[in-house]
Amino acid sequence: MTDGTFTGFFPTAATAARVQSICYTQLQRAHLCVFLRLARPALAAAHAAAVKRGIQGGFWYAAARVAGRLRPQARRAIAGPVDARPSGVSVVIPSRNGKHLLSAQLPGIAREAPAEIMVVDNGSDDGTAGWLRAEWPQVRVEVSATPLSFARAVNRGIAGARYSHVCLLNNDMLIEPGFFQALAGAFCLVPDLFCATAQIRFPEGVRREETGKAVMAQDRPEDFPIRCDEPVPGEDLSYVLYGSGGCSLYDGARLRALGNVDEAYEPAYVEDLDLGYRAWQRGWPTVYVAGAVAEHRHRATTLRYYTDEQLTRILEINYLKFLARAVAGPRVFRRLWRQALDRAPESALRAAAGIALRGGRTAGAEIPEEEFLALTNGAVAVFPGRANAADAPVLVAFAERLEQPPADTLAAHREVVLVRRGAADSFRAALRQTQRKWPKSRVIAAGYQSPSPPPRAPAS
Repeated sequence: MTDGTFTGFFPTAATAARVQSICYTQLQRAHLCVFLRLARPALAAAHAAAVKRGIQGGFWYAAARVAGRLRPQARRAIAGPVDARPSGVSVVIPSRNGKHLLSAQLPGIAREAPAEIMVVDNGSDDGTAGWLRAEWPQVRVEVSATPLSFARAVNRGIAGARYSHVCLLNNDMLIEPGFFQALAGAFCLVPDLFCATAQIRFPEGVRREETGKAVMAQDRPEDFPIRCDEPVPGEDLSYVLYGSGGCSLYDGARLRALGNVDEAYEPAYVEDLDLGYRAWQRGWPTVYVAGAVAEHRHRATTLRYYTDEQLTRILEINYLKFLARAVAGPRVFRRLWRQALDRAPESALRAAAGIALRGGRTAGAEIPEEEFLALTNGAVAVFPGRANAADAPVLVAFAERLEQPPADTLAAHREVVLVRRGAADSFRAALRQTQRKWPKSRVIAAGYQSPSPPPRAPAS
C-alpha cells in the first residue's frame, strides 16, 4: 500500500515504495497519519543537512535520520537469573576449518582443566570433527553441516553447556597459565558480575589492535565509537562496556536470562557489544581482568572468507543494528544514532532506515544508560588495594593521569578508583558503582564536590 508520499526523496520510485511499505508495517496505525504529515519536511531538512555537510548518500542519510525518530520499541519482560547447574567452567569454541588452530590451542586449554570443553564445528570441510574425536576424546563436538554466524554457533554451545559459567573462546586465542582461574576469581569480587574479560595480546611484532579494555569513546568524529584502551600497569577489574566474545567468561544464568547471544548480527561482529550493553542495563557489570591473558592470532578465520572491505561494511551495519535493537533511552539513542550516521559509509547508510524502522526490544534500565556509558568511556581505572582490614576505606579520586597509585595509597585502601580530571559524569558514575560494589565499606570521594542543588523559588 503506497501513495507516493516519499517519491522525490529517494533515488528510485521502488526505493520510495519500499520505505513507505516498511513504515506501514512497522508503525502503529495511530502514529501513521502523524508520520505522513511530518515525514516529507523532515526528509527534506535531513537531506539538505547531508548535502551541506558533504555526506555521501544524502538520500539514504535523510531517510535514516527520519527513521531513527520513528524507531519502534517493544517492551519485553526479562526473567531473572535462575540456574541449578553445578559450579564450573564450560568452554565453547566455534571453529570453521580451524583444525590447525585448534591443534595449537587445545593443549593450553586442557592444561587449565576446565569442567568441559566444547567445539562447535561450524561447517568445516577439513575433517575437524573426526580429528577431534580421535585425538581429543574428552572434547565434546557439536557439528553444523553448514556454516553458521558467530552468534548462532556459540548459542549451540551455550545451549549444551552443563556448568555454571560459560567461556566463549575463539579458536585463534592461545591462553596463558591461570587464565580460567583469574576470570572465575572476578566473580567472587564483583557483585552481580555478568562477564569477566581477558587481557588480549598479539604476537611479537604485530600491532596491538585489541587489549580487552573496551570503551565507548572517540578521539575524532570519524573514528569508530568503540575502541580498546591500553591498560595501565597495576590496573585490574576496571569496568568495561562489554567483554570480547572471543575470550570472556560469562555467568551462565545471567547469559541465558538475556536470551543468549542475539542472532540478528550476521555473520559476526558487535554481538558481544550488544550482550554487554544489555547486561549493564540490568545492573550486571563487565570487568577487565589483567591476570587472564590470551594471545590473539587476529582474524585467522574471518579473513579467509571475507575481504577487509566486506568486514568493514559488516561492522558498520551491525553497529547500527546494535543501536536500534539495544539502546533504550530516546535521548541516548538519538545522540548515538546521529553520530553513527554522520560517519557511516554509504554502504551502511543504505541499510540504516530499514534497521531503525525494524526497531528492537526495550527493557527498563536498572542503571541509567548515561551512567554506565560514563563509567566505561575510558576515563576510569580500578586498582586493587592492599589493605585487608574490614574497616579499611575505598578511595575514588580525580587524577591528572590514569597511572598506578603510590604504594602507600594502595596499602591504605581496599581499592583505589581513579578518574581522569574533568570527567565529572564519569566520577559520579564511578562513585555510585563503587558504593554498589562495597556496600559495607567507607567510600572516600577525593577532589570532588557534588553539584549544588538548584536554588528554591522564593515563596509567593
